[in-house]
Formats: sequence, C-alpha cells, structure tokens
Amino acid sequence: MEAYLNFSNSNIWSEIWPEMALALGALLILGIDLFRKNGSTSLTGMVAIIFQTALLIIHLIDYLAWHHTFDRDTFSGMLQQGIQGDIMRSFFLLSSLLVSILGHQYLKGKKLRTGEFHHLTMLATAGLMLLVQSNHFLMLFVALESVAVCFYTLVAYNRDSSKSLEAGIKYLIFGALSSSMLLFGIVLLYGVGSNPEVWGASYDNFAGQDPLGFQYLGNLLEANPDHLLLRAGVVLIIAGIAFKIGAAPFQIWVPDVYHGSPMPITAFLAVSSKAAGFFILINLVNGPFLGLSDFLLPLFGFIASFTILFGNLAACAQRNLKRMLGLSGVAHAGYLLVAVMASMHFAGDSDRAIWVLFFYLFVYLIASFSVFGVMGLAQLEDDTEHEFSHYEDLAKKHPWLGFVLVSGIGSLAGIPPFAGFVAKLLLISVAYQANLYFSLVAIVIGVAISIYYYFGWIREITFHPKPSFSDEDSEEKKDPWLLASQVGMFKICMLSLAIISIVLGLWQGSFGDAF
Repeated sequence: MEAYLNFSNSNIWSEIWPEMALALGALLILGIDLFRKNGSTSLTGMVAIIFQTALLIIHLIDYLAWHHTFDRDTFSGMLQQGIQGDIMRSFFLLSSLLVSILGHQYLKGKKLRTGEFHHLTMLATAGLMLLVQSNHFLMLFVALESVAVCFYTLVAYNRDSSKSLEAGIKYLIFGALSSSMLLFGIVLLYGVGSNPEVWGASYDNFAGQDPLGFQYLGNLLEANPDHLLLRAGVVLIIAGIAFKIGAAPFQIWVPDVYHGSPMPITAFLAVSSKAAGFFILINLVNGPFLGLSDFLLPLFGFIASFTILFGNLAACAQRNLKRMLGLSGVAHAGYLLVAVMASMHFAGDSDRAIWVLFFYLFVYLIASFSVFGVMGLAQLEDDTEHEFSHYEDLAKKHPWLGFVLVSGIGSLAGIPPFAGFVAKLLLISVAYQANLYFSLVAIVIGVAISIYYYFGWIREITFHPKPSFSDEDSEEKKDPWLLASQVGMFKICMLSLAIISIVLGLWQGSFGDAF
C-alpha cells in the first residue's frame, strides 16, 4: 500500500498536459470526421491545424512564463522533464503542425481521407514527446512502439498506391527487427543488472532501485564497464536506435520507405523520427551509458564516418528525388552522430555539443519541410516518381516556389547565406574542439559531395531547360504546378520557412555569440 501511495504521489499529471491535450485532440478529430457531412473534407484538417497552433502557442507561453531550468522526475522516475526536454516537445509540436499543413494540402489534392491522417499524426507526436522524456527503458520502449505503430499506418496511408503499401510492409518488417534488437538489449541489461553476483558486496546499496531505470543502469555500467553481456546489451540497444535514425549500415529501409510514403509522412519521418532517435541517443550516452564512453566512441566514430560517406555517395547515383533525399538524410544522420560523439568527449560539460545538435535539428526541420512542402504541390500521375525534369525552370514559372525550394536545398547542402551553412560550421567547430579529426575529414568530404548533387537540382530549378533535339519528338507536357496559384495559407507558411532559413543564416542572436 505504501509503495502504491508513493507511486501515486509522483504522478504529476500536469507535467504531461501537452501530451494529454494531443490525445484528446486526436479523439476530437475522429469525432468530427465521423459526423461531418459528405464533401466537407477540409473541416477536420482546419480543426487539426488550429488546434495544434493553439497548443504550440500555449506550450511556448507556459515554457517562457515558468522557464523550467531544472530537471524534475515524475511517475516514479519513468519520466524526466527539463529545459532540453521542453525544447524537444516544442520541436515536435512545430513539426506536427507543419505535417498537418502539408497534409491538408496534399490530401485535398489526392482526395484521401483526412480524419485518420491527422488523428495518427497527433498520436505519433504525443508518443514522440513522451519518448524524449523517458528516464526508464520500459517507458522508452512503450513510447517508441506507440510511435512506430502510427508510422506503420501513415507510411501505407495511400492505399491506392502499390508503392505506398510496399513501403508500409517494408517499414513494418524492418521496424519490427529493430524493435526486437532493442528489446533483446534491454532484456540483457535487466538480466545482468538484477544479478547480485555482478554487483558483489555493493548490491545492497542499489537493491531498492528499479533495474530498468537509467540511474540504476548507469551505476551498473560504471561499476562493470568490461562485462561482456552488458556491452552486448548496450550494442544491441544502439543498433536498434541506429535503425530508427537510418544510420549506415542500418539504413537499408530508408530509400524504399521514403520513396513510397505520402509526401507529408516522408517529411515527418525525415525530421521527427530522426530527431527523437538522436535525443534518446544523446540522453543514453550522457546518462546510463556514460561509463562505456571509451568503448562507444570508436564505434560511433566508425558508424558516423561510414554513414556520412555512404549516404552522400549513394545519393549521387539517384535520379529519383525522394530516394535521393532519403539517402542524403542518411548522411545528415552521420553529421548528427558527430555531435553525439562530441557530447561524449566533453562528458560532464556536454551542453555545447547538445545545443549544436538542437540548432542543427531545427535548421534541418526548416529545410526539409521547405523541400517536401514544394514537392507535395506537384500534381504527378505517380506521386513517387519525382525526377529532375519535373523541376525544369521552376523559378521562372513560379518564382515563389523556386525561392522556397532553393532555400531548402541550399540549407541542406550547407550553402551560405542559408541556416544550414551555420549549422554545419558549428558542427565542424565542436568536432574540432572534441578532437574528432577523422570524423571532421568525413564531414568536409561529405559536404563537398552533397553540394555536387544538390547543385544539380538547383540548376534544373533556376536555369532554362535544355532545348530539344527535335521539335517533332517533343510532346506538350502538363504543368505539374497548377496548384501553385491556389494555395494561400500554405504559401505563407512555405515563404516563412524560407525567410527564417535566411535570417538564421545571417544572424543567430545570443546563440551565435556563444560560439
């Protein structure tokens, strides 16, 4: 009874009000979709957008008003809130809002149902927010699988497309494989950690703690850094997370899933899923896995360098733009892994590397949604077949589309004056300070390669198409950008992202002063 009361007293439900609000909002969307009149397909989308906008604003006001700068445990230590977790919650709320805006426009053009889409998007976001607050492996696994189930459905959302269904099946198979590896690693840590013989005489000092809690496992790994089964468990957990973030050699699912997914979901996977994986990783390596830093640093160094080079080289060979962006996303996962390594090198003073990671993720969000937002407007017979030729002379035909797309591509490539240049510069700076010279060389080579294939796309957008050899053979092509003149709110949103990218590329405020 006493244990129950202690657990109950730690359940501070007000600390997870954004997650509960999202869950209630998701139910509201389903209710509206159930009782709406036939033909009012836009109602659920508008309600979802308004609801998430209000929630984001209220959460930011709450954060700025109270400014929680201290870490606080709730639900018997299963969740931990703090300034970094609150920032990531805002990140996911913004990402979800942008997905809803993209999805509203995309679903209307494809004549797909809206209710389930926004419902699943909001539930996935709530799961992501709980995931980054996890301070216990049980909570981490449950939140991760809740998110995964939503993504399995969203990837295969376009049931009329065989490629979308194929992508959903592949994502389900590889997702189940990664979850199995993660679960097996957790079981190994639990089994070894619960054995008094591993602790020896010091077992009584930790007997009352939860064997799956991050604090308990941190003490365990610090006391037994050379234990073979513990190392195996840690490697399996990292491998499971590496699948989720698309790091090589665990990236096999990325091109096919990105290729077949509906455009808003591709953006959602590229940004939110990757961001959650990296925040979990940085929490683990600076928390329970800190005692294995000497073992993990060389492993991460190899994975990061291989991921950067493989992702960029593979992207060079692609003509399909969704697959190219998927493989370039693999390279970006490698860049972010370098920030994780830098935080491990700095150990107790890892905030510098963590803030670089935050800035990079935010810039990546802006750039990715700029690119995928424009791509989602294209009215193609097959939504998965985005080729360079579809973007010929886009800047002349629709200047605002060309401006937004070039700003997004330029930021992804790391070209000044866009924010991506500053993000990569900060990453190089922190890698140099952490003495990660091998990874530093990989970053420089990777950026040089990425500029090559990104500029190929920019060339198609900004210059006149090549003249045809024979006018007789040339057919009148349907303009895929007819919707460009029919979007209002969407246009404002996309232009805002492009302007923000340029502003952050020229001025970073107090953040830039710190570096």
